[in-house]
Amino acid sequence: MGEKNTSCSTKLLSIGGQAVMEGVMMKGDHHYAVAVRKPDGEIHVDSFDSDSLTVRHRILGWPFIRGVIRFAESLVIGMRTLTYSAGFILEEEEEAKTPETKFGRWKQEHGDSAVMAGTVFVAVLFALALFIALPVFLSRLLSNVIPYTWVLNIFEGVIRVLLFVLYIVAISQMKDIQRVYEYHGAEHKTIACYEAGEKLTPENVKHHSRLNRRCGTSFIFLVMVISIVVFMFIQVSNPFLRIGYRILLIPVVSAISYEILRLSARSKSKVLGAFVYPGLMLQKLTTREPDLEEIEVAIASTIRVLETEDALPDNLKVETAPEG
Repeated sequence: MGEKNTSCSTKLLSIGGQAVMEGVMMKGDHHYAVAVRKPDGEIHVDSFDSDSLTVRHRILGWPFIRGVIRFAESLVIGMRTLTYSAGFILEEEEEAKTPETKFGRWKQEHGDSAVMAGTVFVAVLFALALFIALPVFLSRLLSNVIPYTWVLNIFEGVIRVLLFVLYIVAISQMKDIQRVYEYHGAEHKTIACYEAGEKLTPENVKHHSRLNRRCGTSFIFLVMVISIVVFMFIQVSNPFLRIGYRILLIPVVSAISYEILRLSARSKSKVLGAFVYPGLMLQKLTTREPDLEEIEVAIASTIRVLETEDALPDNLKVETAPEG
């Protein structure tokens, strides 16, 4: 086992994170930090303010409201940090190009925002088509065989879960995604090491589990499962109305799923454990064992967000990785 953090300046901070291109984002209560391994091998670290609406407006922090807000905010920050990290990978190519037209100069100045907006729009359409519309139409193929709408709803939910698992399996074969999954594993291991009270060194982090109950993979899988129960009560035969109702109920399903996941992270209940267990197993696909250099990046991001939140244990200050 690693060395314990016996000297802490403040109480343990609850942090979460996300893998990005060649890096890791870690988020605290009021800030998030992004660490990226640049093409030259240097680790660049930046921190940003991120006060949640659930903190600024008390009513938005109430149970079954906070889940929807947190989910939406995580999507925005996630796309923002992915675009930010991708900029370092393309940095040398972009610097070598000099735009010769007004459109070229505008694209260079505003490209990141445009790309992020376009990517989010396409991703939302793709997710709605694959995980909402397609299962509805596939389940309708059995409407002449199965006369009960609630049974068709269950069948539709099973199709949705299978499509999600197949999607995860398919993209995990891509080399670039495998690299992101390694950073995802580094993120989870670093959080586990910090929460265990151990000193954040690559060697200490390495032996921790890459599975985390609060992971977004577990959340999305739980959303899929809870949606089966919620959608089962929507007795509508028209496929387009079925799609519409399901889209409208996404915030409701997300809110329920968030509360269950939040409770399961704090509880030892076997019932709650059974709910999140499949999501944990799915993380074996969405995370991979990281190397020590990838763990160094996750540590750099963690230490920066702890510093920014004024929650860094005194004996970790010397561990900060080089920044750009």
